Amino acid sequence: MSHTTREKSKLLARVRRIRGQVEALERALEAERACAEILQQIAAVRGAVNGLMVEVLEDHIEAHVASPRITSEAERRAGAEELIEVVRTYLR
Repeated sequence: MSHTTREKSKLLARVRRIRGQVEALERALEAERACAEILQQIAAVRGAVNGLMVEVLEDHIEAHVASPRITSEAERRAGAEELIEVVRTYLR
């Protein structure tokens, strides 16, 4: 069972909160709110997405790189390569 499957309800709750934050941002833009308010909402969305990313990354590292149950070096390397690719994409 995948770590995202085990944590599915918790991760979905986070995504739903992020969706709510993005919808609030959209409403603020449509209502032509002050730029400081818009910036604050953007920062909140970014923080929420970063928090979600950290949680899934941490679980990935524990399950696919650092787990003592992984006995195959090829499997461990594959987990590390997946992680590297995602981090590269995320930081662009």
